[in-house]
Order: sequence, then C-alpha cells, then structure tokens
Amino acid sequence: MAALFLCAGLAAIPMMVPPVAPAHAQSAGRAAQVTVTAPVNALYTALGRIQAPGSGTFDQRAQILAPVVDKVYNLETVLSASVGLRYAGLSDGDKRQLLEVFRQFTIARYISSFKPGGDAHFNVDPTPRPSPVGSDQIVTTHIGSTEDPDGTEIDYVMRSGPDGWRIVDVLLNAHISQVAAQRSDFSSTLASGNVQNLIALLQKKVKAFSAG
Repeated sequence: MAALFLCAGLAAIPMMVPPVAPAHAQSAGRAAQVTVTAPVNALYTALGRIQAPGSGTFDQRAQILAPVVDKVYNLETVLSASVGLRYAGLSDGDKRQLLEVFRQFTIARYISSFKPGGDAHFNVDPTPRPSPVGSDQIVTTHIGSTEDPDGTEIDYVMRSGPDGWRIVDVLLNAHISQVAAQRSDFSSTLASGNVQNLIALLQKKVKAFSAG
C-alpha cells in the first residue's frame, strides 16, 4: 500500500523537468557517432601518412602507424577470436609472446598494403549502424582510388570497453570477416597444440611483408 501511495502521490505532482530540446538530442547523437567512428578515422589518417611520397623506410612508417594501431584496435580481442578456444588454454607467457608478434603482423600487413606513392582514397560513413550481434557498432567505409572512386567496402566492427571504442574485426564487402579468415589460417598451424608454430608462422609473414 505504501508503494501504491507513493506512486499515486508522484502522479499527482506536475512534472517540472523541462523537455529535452530536439537540437540538444541531435547534437548528443552526433557526438556519440563521432566517438564510434573516431578510431577508424584515426587509422585512415595514419594510412594516408604512410602512403605519402617520401614517408620513409618500412621501419620509419612502422613508427608512424604502430601507436595508432595500438590505440584504435583491441588487438587481444582480435587475437583471441582468431585463435579460438585454444587461446584460453595458453600460458600467460605464450599469450604475451603471441600478442606481440600478432601486433607486428597487423602493422606490417598495413605497411605492405599502403606503400609510399599509393593512391588509396578513404571514405568513412559518419553514421555507424548496430551490429546484429551484441552491442557492437559497425562503421562502413570505402577504400578507392582515382581510377576507382567507389572502391571496396571495408567495414569495421567496433566494441566499447574501458578504453573506449576499439576495432575488433574487419569485414570485406560487408560480410567476409578477417577474424574468421585468420582463425581458418591459424587452426591448421595450431593443430599440433604448439603455439610456437603459430608464432613462427607470424614472424615469417612479418618478414615477408617487410621485404615487399
């Protein structure tokens, strides 16, 4: 009865809270969208820098890109999903060693793809959309060129965490998951149960990327 009384009493009191102004709500919505898309914009800005003429050697371009990759990606989440169920059973030391070489692999792959003098054009849709799974958001982008302005659709799956929104997967043509492709690639190497085989594979890929 007390609860009913309190509810009745509250209902009888005129609400004094002013309505939220539509402009304020729209501004807050835009700010939230910018927060989600900011990591992707930061990544593309860095990729533009490493493909600029005279951007330097592989190591010099890695120095430009590495801190950005560290900031915009949740690399441990990407690695865990790429390895699959085996990841939880790895020792802490193996996880640290694998994460470091996976970081080098991620950076080297970008540097190999966006070479000095490249003509990649980056376009980011400012309005993210909800992922069909969980509370993730998807940022749609296109990477094109002067000859092919529309380019290829590259989508980024964004996840919110203690450090803000971070990339946890990349989708080619809106549906081909990079994480799933890596899991397929890594699974045969991990079949023996020796994580050092995967570490050696990634080191080999890093070396190939840096020589290209």
